[in-house]
Amino acid sequence: MERKARQRISYVLPLADSPNGHRLGVNGLAVDSDRSILYSAGRDGVICAWSLDLDLKNSSTDSFPLPDSGSTDSPPKKAPASRWTSQIQAHTHWVNDIVLTQSNSALVSASSDLSVKVWRPNAEDPSTPQTLGLHSDYVKCLATPSRSSAWVASGGLDRKVCLWDLNGGGKTLQIDVGEDDDNAKGSVYALSTQGGVIASGGPENIVRLWDPRNGKRITKFVGHTGNIRDILINEDGDTIMTASSDQTVKVWSVTAGRCMHTLTMHNDSVWSLYSDHPQLSVFYSSDRSGLVAKTDTRGSAEMDDGLSVAVCQEHEGVNKVVSRGGFVWTATSNSSINRWHDVDTEAEIQIPASQRQQRFSISTMRSKQASPPRKAEQPLTNGFSRPQIPLNCVLRLSNTSAFPERTVRDPESGTIYSSTSNRKPSEAQMEPELDVIVPFHSLPEESIEGHNGLIQHILLNDKRRVLTLDTAGEIVLWDLLKCAPVQTFGKRHLEDVVPELNTSTSSISNWCTVDTKTGQLACVLEENHCFDAEIYMDELELEESIDFRDDQRINLGKWVLRYLFSNLIDEEIQRDSDHRKTLDVEGRSGIQRGNAPPTIQLPPHDFANSQDGGITGHNASTPRATNGTLHPTTPGLAISIATPAVHSTHQNNHADTHLPPTLEEGSDLEKRASHQSQTRTSTDKVIDYFSPTPNPPPTETPATVGNGNDSQGASETEKDNHGKEGGSLFGRKFKMSFGSKKLGRSPSMDTNKPAVVDEKSEDSDGTKSVGESEQPVEDNLFGIVQKIRQEYEQHLRDNPDRPLQVGIAPSLPNETPVLKPPPGTAVIIQEDRPDSGGVADLYRGTVASLGGDADAIERTAPMWLGDLLLRNQVPAKELAKISFLLNPWQDELPVISSPDGNNRLNANRMLRAKKILAYVAERIEPQPEQPDPDALKPEEYLELYCQEQLVTPNMTLADLRLNLWRTGGDIMLYYKSNGKKKILGLNQSTTPQDSVNAEGSSAENGQAVLA
Repeated sequence: MERKARQRISYVLPLADSPNGHRLGVNGLAVDSDRSILYSAGRDGVICAWSLDLDLKNSSTDSFPLPDSGSTDSPPKKAPASRWTSQIQAHTHWVNDIVLTQSNSALVSASSDLSVKVWRPNAEDPSTPQTLGLHSDYVKCLATPSRSSAWVASGGLDRKVCLWDLNGGGKTLQIDVGEDDDNAKGSVYALSTQGGVIASGGPENIVRLWDPRNGKRITKFVGHTGNIRDILINEDGDTIMTASSDQTVKVWSVTAGRCMHTLTMHNDSVWSLYSDHPQLSVFYSSDRSGLVAKTDTRGSAEMDDGLSVAVCQEHEGVNKVVSRGGFVWTATSNSSINRWHDVDTEAEIQIPASQRQQRFSISTMRSKQASPPRKAEQPLTNGFSRPQIPLNCVLRLSNTSAFPERTVRDPESGTIYSSTSNRKPSEAQMEPELDVIVPFHSLPEESIEGHNGLIQHILLNDKRRVLTLDTAGEIVLWDLLKCAPVQTFGKRHLEDVVPELNTSTSSISNWCTVDTKTGQLACVLEENHCFDAEIYMDELELEESIDFRDDQRINLGKWVLRYLFSNLIDEEIQRDSDHRKTLDVEGRSGIQRGNAPPTIQLPPHDFANSQDGGITGHNASTPRATNGTLHPTTPGLAISIATPAVHSTHQNNHADTHLPPTLEEGSDLEKRASHQSQTRTSTDKVIDYFSPTPNPPPTETPATVGNGNDSQGASETEKDNHGKEGGSLFGRKFKMSFGSKKLGRSPSMDTNKPAVVDEKSEDSDGTKSVGESEQPVEDNLFGIVQKIRQEYEQHLRDNPDRPLQVGIAPSLPNETPVLKPPPGTAVIIQEDRPDSGGVADLYRGTVASLGGDADAIERTAPMWLGDLLLRNQVPAKELAKISFLLNPWQDELPVISSPDGNNRLNANRMLRAKKILAYVAERIEPQPEQPDPDALKPEEYLELYCQEQLVTPNMTLADLRLNLWRTGGDIMLYYKSNGKKKILGLNQSTTPQDSVNAEGSSAENGQAVLA
């Protein structure tokens, strides 16, 4: 069975008191005229629906509410306020464009998360948007031929135009833009389709026309000198209008194959076009300076003779402009959406006497052309006359336009507007008193208010807290484990706050990736790294008091995942209980022998002292962790036990789960390690404090440095274990054995690897027959459930009279203290898509909804997540170790090198300095048979130095390398006594150093020979 692509878990921290609406800038707008609904899509990945309560069925050129400027005796007419109705987190990155289709029942969105999705907000069950398909780069634009069409086209930075069937047909056509020209700038920024033609444009400054039936190129138009940002096509498909970063709007004739008109009413990059006129005779355009212009060419002999009016001026570039029912909506990089009154371009213009004759001659020329009849100048129903258009609102449509008249100006004198404002508006070169273009509307009729989103973040050194900056300038400190903000710093510079909080010198591995690209703090966990970070329990500020061992650590990734999915665990426990009850009733009757006696008299059994912990059919419904009520084990800091320990789901052997003694606690360490390591995998064998220099991982025996306490000595123990491993691998397979001579080995020859084969071979020789071999399971979370159920069935076959033991064993609070993430915390399961170069969302829910979505999560979640949640097992990974040299300070204390003179050690990067001192104390003085509880601890009478700096007892090897050693190679450490305790054995005739040298050590002056 093909293995699934790599999957990741993301969770998004909810903003405190976050109301509905956008958090970041808005990129897309679409109007449903039938239902009077405005849809908006933003950089926060959210799509919102707003009820307008307006009559929008009339065209934008047919209805004009009374504006807020013009005649002073005309009172403003206030339209109903827009109301938020619904919203959905459709994407995990910016939404760049949206379109309505299928009679306004389907809303299609394109995003920088590489996906194209469709959302049906008016359905009875408006579920999560469905993914139509993926591009291999950001998807920038969408197009549909009509509001009733069953397909849409999408274009992206991957230089492809894709056609998608909205009825489930997937991708129906793919067009490689620029394939013939082999142009690296073939990205698609603008797309439109109408009349059997698809038009695309981008940074190569070329407009290409395609046949949507076969994807063949029809023609191309060359003429722009900047990126093409938007395209419109008329109803017949014979006229194309394009907007470009070269500050122009061009009109192209498909039949003539050339540019017919170049419009220059903008003085900045033109970003958006909109028109609902069949022949594009009335259209709206917006630019980077924030200017929105309305152009009306109806009744004009030439387009240059049309009228262009500055409708409004935003303070930021307008990403999208739409109009309907006498209103204009603008979307900018601000999270708010502004609604403006439209301008009636058929109204009279307030013309000064000096230009009346010019305007009259133009009007006469326009009247000779066929045009719709103008509305009679008569009072409106409320008794007020139609307002006139001020002349300073009129834009010069092109360089060849006769009106307004262009005059020559002194080139050394700047424009009036540029000297009085920081904004760069479009302006026409007219008479001095008419230089400055004043928008028809100075203020919007309504603002749909947005909210503040996060735009910048810094992950602190402790890898648990993140400092963020939002669009309002507020700085907030977040806790990634609690999934909530913990402190607010007001409006300050982010760089000034970081030093106040980044006081930790601990070296914590990176375990997550943090981003704020959607205005919220998102944390991404991947299998390869999310279990790398650990911290000591005594460093945590826990709300509840928990008993834990001195050297106990907690895995951050395991900790947060355990409680993000706590509702899912509860649901799986309940399902598991129901399944076991079903097996208990049906399973046993199915496997009972036909001649079996009705009852079997069993001898009494002491469940209190049994190895299975006394689990019976009555209490089996309560899940028990494999470590019972004992303290969890810690990898790398205790001999022979690592977290998570590999336990069988059929037995809770408490004898094997007792806390193992540390290296300084007893003399039977190696015997105990050899016994317990039989159940470990090859990657879990390296779990000592220190091990000698050889690069290959050590064998099953614990590392021995110096004189071992075992009666047979360290070298004999190592020799015996090498012989055992060699015998178990080759003695069974090839009937060969090896002597005790040590041979040089490379990592590829490590004898640890065959140990796993040996365990499998032993299992194959056990009770399982060929017919009872492990059945295949799905490669997802449900596969873990299947394995547990298969073990139940195997248990019933092997032990039909014994009760089933619980197979689900989540971690207990003494290993992962209780966390309470907010119920609204979003949880996302994603999958890598190598073919598209990005990731795809497989599931999206909240902490509160995970239990109810158990079926969906079982199908989409990775198997490693199931192992963690249901079996308390993390993926096996070799422990990161650090090598160091351990010598006495100025030969004041004995050298503790091994018998061969080696004082080079390595240990887990999280090993604390006090454990190194305990290791030293065990070897420089004899240990009492009965430990004195009041005796000084090794860290109280011994000191450790690195680079002539005193090392604190709780500093780890990773901290040492980062903060004190600060270079490559082995860390040099020196130990000395502080005089608080007399070291036993220093005044004897034979010191520990003499004993070491007597056994053949080549150490001289306290420096051991490196291996």
